[in-house]
Amino acid sequence: MDIRFLLNGEPVALTEVDATKTLLDWLRIDNQLTGTKEGCNEGDCGACTVIIIDKEKAIKPLNSCILFLPQLDGKAVRTVEGIKNHKIQEKMVEFHGSQCGFCTPGFITSMVAASINGDKDHETTLAGNLCRCTGYEPIIKAARVAENEKKPSWVEEDFQKLAELRKSESKKLPKSKKELAEILQSEPNTQLIAGATDVGLWVNKEFQKFTNIAFLNQVSDFCNIEELQDAWQIGAGVSIEKLRKWAFVESPSFSELLTRYGSTQVRNAATLGGNIANGSPIGDSAPALIAMETELILRSAKGQRTIKLENFFLDYKKQDLREGEFLEYLIIPKTNMATKCYKISKRFDQDISSVCGCFNFILNDGLLKKCVIAFGGMAGIPKRAFHLESKLLNQPWEEGVLRASSDSLKKDFTPLSDLRSSSEYRQTSAHNLLLRCYYETLGSNTNVQQVEP
Repeated sequence: MDIRFLLNGEPVALTEVDATKTLLDWLRIDNQLTGTKEGCNEGDCGACTVIIIDKEKAIKPLNSCILFLPQLDGKAVRTVEGIKNHKIQEKMVEFHGSQCGFCTPGFITSMVAASINGDKDHETTLAGNLCRCTGYEPIIKAARVAENEKKPSWVEEDFQKLAELRKSESKKLPKSKKELAEILQSEPNTQLIAGATDVGLWVNKEFQKFTNIAFLNQVSDFCNIEELQDAWQIGAGVSIEKLRKWAFVESPSFSELLTRYGSTQVRNAATLGGNIANGSPIGDSAPALIAMETELILRSAKGQRTIKLENFFLDYKKQDLREGEFLEYLIIPKTNMATKCYKISKRFDQDISSVCGCFNFILNDGLLKKCVIAFGGMAGIPKRAFHLESKLLNQPWEEGVLRASSDSLKKDFTPLSDLRSSSEYRQTSAHNLLLRCYYETLGSNTNVQQVEP
């Protein structure tokens, strides 16, 4: 596979690229650009953060340790060496924001990207950059002082060079869903890679090898969010970060849940389709979308097929995905956008859910006339709590009724005990999330970061 991209403003052309070679390895080993650090090598610590500019002129911080070289085709890369003299760097020194310095290049690239994008939510932006020496206060101070820094000249320069570079993008990467369907028809065992936030770990940590790979980063008709008359159509290639920003207006509780989905770097890469099709029992988007009564449109060379999301998950890591099929887009009814979503995890940011609970209720004269409840982390698949729903339907929306429903939840789930939590903790927490939803409808503040004793 031949690819072309920009590296710190200079064109790069690579031939016969190893499809699963990471940008981090290529930078450090092949080019001695060692400012970008290798820490966790799984997208958690942010030491390897670089800035990626794509053809839509989006400026994104991404983890280079789980970014494969073919994903860069037609894009621009800026490492810490290519940022030049930015005010962020000066202020990090002034406020003593670096001690051992290992994490600093990743912080710098994340903060420069945020500055260019006008993003002033520094606590969210930097949640994926870990520091264990300095502490975050001087780093946040540096970011605040540099908020209004003028956009660097190299941004526009990269935009202009990318326009020319796009004329020679790789012809071996699928450009449309039609092309993708044809690839899967001839090679149904092809490994699809969109954001690589999960596949990157299979390669880095499990040393997996793939015979056939199709990268989806150039499938242009995969990444749209479209408003229909009574629903929203979400392309499978939509990034979690794009989905989060859309949901901020359309489904605020869902947006809050997505804010805790990995880091900014991970959300910029990860796709909704990948999160669903991977079939993880603790994938945060699935319980919310099941509660929202979402439908999936699956596609192959033979045509399309519609299935309810709740029926897509068959068993642990087993989905109703036929040979040659891929997830094309999701349909979310507009009537379900008020669904409440909650996540329980040991850390607030960047942690896997112990339990994720999502609740879609309609009340009429104090009675529950609609009740759709879904959980993640409670079974081998994300699934609905049908016994609990049946217990609550047409009942008064009252605390006593909800407290008496815990036995019904035990009929729905027998969760495992593992390093994240015990079975008993999961069972209790799941029911407590139902009570939390109730208290919120009464106007109580249940945010654990805001509630005072």
